[in-house]
Order: sequence, then C-alpha cells, then structure tokens
Amino acid sequence: MLVKSYTTTISGIDAEIVTCEVNCTPGIRIMMVGLPDISVKESRDRIQAAVTQIGLRFPRKQIVINLAPSDIRKEGAHYDLPLAIGILAASEIIKPDHLNEYILVGELSLDGKLKSIRGALSIAIKAKEEGFKGVILPIDNSLEAAVVDGIDVYGMENLKDVVDFMNDHGGFKPVKIDVEREFYRQIEIYDMDFEDVKGQQNVKRAFEVAAAGSHNIILVGPPGSGKSMMAKRVPSILPPLTIEESLETTRIHSIAGYTSNKGLITQRPFRSPHHSISSVALIGGGANPAPGEVSLAHNGVLFLDEIAEFAKKNVLETLRIPLEDGRICISRSKTSVTFPSNLMLVASMNPCPCGYYNHPTKECVCAPGAVKKYLNRISGPLMDRIDIQIEIVPVAFDDLATRIKSESSKVIRERVIEARKIQQERFKNEPGIYSNSQMTPRLLNKYAFPEKEALEKLRFAMEAFSLSARAYDRILKVSRTIADLDKSDKICTMHINEAIHYRNLDKDNWAE
Repeated sequence: MLVKSYTTTISGIDAEIVTCEVNCTPGIRIMMVGLPDISVKESRDRIQAAVTQIGLRFPRKQIVINLAPSDIRKEGAHYDLPLAIGILAASEIIKPDHLNEYILVGELSLDGKLKSIRGALSIAIKAKEEGFKGVILPIDNSLEAAVVDGIDVYGMENLKDVVDFMNDHGGFKPVKIDVEREFYRQIEIYDMDFEDVKGQQNVKRAFEVAAAGSHNIILVGPPGSGKSMMAKRVPSILPPLTIEESLETTRIHSIAGYTSNKGLITQRPFRSPHHSISSVALIGGGANPAPGEVSLAHNGVLFLDEIAEFAKKNVLETLRIPLEDGRICISRSKTSVTFPSNLMLVASMNPCPCGYYNHPTKECVCAPGAVKKYLNRISGPLMDRIDIQIEIVPVAFDDLATRIKSESSKVIRERVIEARKIQQERFKNEPGIYSNSQMTPRLLNKYAFPEKEALEKLRFAMEAFSLSARAYDRILKVSRTIADLDKSDKICTMHINEAIHYRNLDKDNWAE
C-alpha cells in the first residue's frame, strides 16, 4: 500500500514542504531514497525500536521510502515521526485518512517519546501558507508553534499519542494561546536596569543617543570602568519589540535551537560572543547554513567585549557587510540562504595593551607606538560603521558611595521611544530606512543639514581636531538624533557640539 505523509526541511529561516512517500510490499528490507543524510537513514532503527516499545508490531515487509523533492538534501532527526506514521499507515496498522491534513515533525527516542525539534515557528507558518489543517509535533515545541493563528497545533508526548490521534482515539485538543496577552505581559520585564549604574552620566547619555538613533557605539576605557556593565543594560532602553519583530526574532532563534517551549521572544536579544569566535560562528554558515551571532542579535544588540582582542582580524572584517546591509547572504555550491542581521553594535576595548593610556591616576607602561598599533587592530572601514566613539574613565569614589539612585531605564526608554517616533514619521516615505543611522548622503542633505552657525562650528572642529572625512557624515547623523531627543526640527550648535564630543578616536592626536 502506498501512502504519503508530510513534513518540512529548513532553508535559511523558512521551511519547505517535504513529502514522505512510503510503499509496503512483500519482502523483508527497507530502502530509503531522496538524498537522506546519515541521521535520516538511522531513523530506521529508532522507528523500529519506538514502534515495538508502544506495543505495536513493526511490519515485516519490503518498505520503500522516497523523500520528495529528491534534489534537496534531507538532514536531521525530525523526519522520524512522519516516517514512522507513514510506515504504520502503509502497513494498514493505522488509518491513513488524516495524513494529508497535517504536517508531522519530531525526533523519536527508543522508548517512543518525542524529542524537541528546531524551527517549530517556521514550520507552523509554512503549514498555514500551504493550507494544511494543522501541525503535529513534540509537546516541548507546542507553545512556539501555537503562536501562528489559523491552524491547529497538537503537542504530543510520544508516538502512541500520535497513533491514537490518527485512529481518532484519545480526544486530543489543539494548543491555544493568547499571543497578544502573552506578548504584552512579558514585554516590560528586564533583569538589568541603568539605575544600578553609579556615575558615568556622559556615557549613559551616549547610550541614550545611540539607542534613539540605532547608532553603533564603541567604548574605550581602562579595566573596571563599567564598560560591560553598561553595555548589558542597553536592551532595557531600546524601544520594545513589535509583534512582527518578535516573530522574526523567534524564528531565527528557533532554527538555531534556542527557544524550545518558551513561545515568543519578547525582549530584544543581547549576544556577547567571546573574542575567540570563528568567522563562521559570527556571521553564520556551515555545510547546512545556520544563523550566526549577527543574526541571533537581529532586532537587538551585538556586544563585542574587548574588540581589539578578537583572535583574527578577518573575523571582524566579516561584520562590514551585515552592519551595512542589515542582512547576510551565505552561499554554498548547491544553495544560498539569507539571514537578517539588523542589529545595534556595541563594542568595548582598552585604550592600549596595558589598559591605562589616558588613565587619570595610573601610568601607561606601553612602548612608544603601542597605543596606535593597538587601535589599528580595528580597521578603518569597520570603524567607519561605528557612529559614536567615547572614552570612559573609572567612577569616582563619591559616585560609587552615593545612595542616590540613578535615572532608571524606563525613564530613558520613554525618551528613546519618542525620538524613534519622530524618525518613523520622517522616513515613512523612504523604503528600508527606519532610523537616523541608516540615512544616505541624499537623506543627510535633506534632513540633517545644520544651521549656519552649527555648520561653522563643525568646520572649525574638523580643522582644529584634524577629524577624518568619514567623521563628517557620522557627526551629522548623530546630531540629527540629538536634535530629535530635544524635539527640535533644526540642528543647532549645541547638537553639533555634543556629536563632535562622540568622535574621540577620529582625532589625529588621540593615540600620541
């Protein structure tokens, strides 16, 4: 008897339908075709053990399995469930009536239990698009898949539950969740807050400006000055995720295997990879391309602590395209996938190898030229994509000892949200532009040209501090954001002054 069950394969952040054709005839062997990898071929042994454990007799027949389309390589253990159900249906052990109504995904353990899989949200979205009635998958993935409205999602504990469902036994009910209620219930929950940070008012202001305009930022300062502490609190002052952003972020993390049964991701991601990371782990890749850290930080923050210590310079250079384009395309000989990477980069570094260059009380012991050489570990093109560069000094004792609370993240975030609303209105007719940091030279000339006095101030600063040409556009972008925070249509001298203050590393004499 020939039957067909349906499952999926993951390509990028999308799912593609795979048809599992199973034919049983007299004989004693199992054959599988359609480009299955080793893990799929091994499913035969897992399925046989699982079927026996739930009290059924594995059919002693010749079983031919075809996974279509045959030109796509099938990888992963999530094919176990659709293959097991297909074999049982082709052997007339269970009814085949519902096979064309549901997408089946799940890895089987030897005792018949269903183990969690990756990409549940993408699978549910694809099932809805293709007109399936629902999805049957492990219970650990049910909340994530149930986010998709308009299809039935059944979370199952084991293979026996799926068999009973196919035979119309058991009275199973689909998983239902109130997406909006769950989303808005968790959206304001943050583990870290800027009110914990003592002193450093100028640095906190720089972070507010960076968050308001989605500007990349780098902090340069000695050990113990609070660089990492403040960077970890950046998500708490960014505008809350929209439901659309949350869905996209959840899909990426699900494909990477980081969500399980948590439902939607409701807070902006914060990724902080170690400086020994490889370029593949950073931007994504592999034989079957998977998202890297730049994609896992999509709609959130990528924090590169001690950026000058990253093992290989070419690792940092791979960031240039995703920072510029907001996406990363990974090409292989037989496939090409695109992952989104619209993120805010936060970087930190010591000013020199010993860490104490420009320190107010400790003397730098580095050799002549070491500071410049250390800074040059970050290339000009990469630094060109960082709008805000600010020095940070250790917190004074009086600030550490004070019991007065600093401004909370909630208060800062409210100002950031107001500034973002101004930018949304400004760029509503500019496709693909959502924040000041994305402005092109044409848009800079249209929206960020300063008043006459402010322009003269910028001219003076560039000549006096020998600022590089690339600093000009960055200063205008940041000054536009500062003006938005002030709810000012015009860019005034005070806005230019503050923006110039955020270009420390562009000054020719900084590392001398």
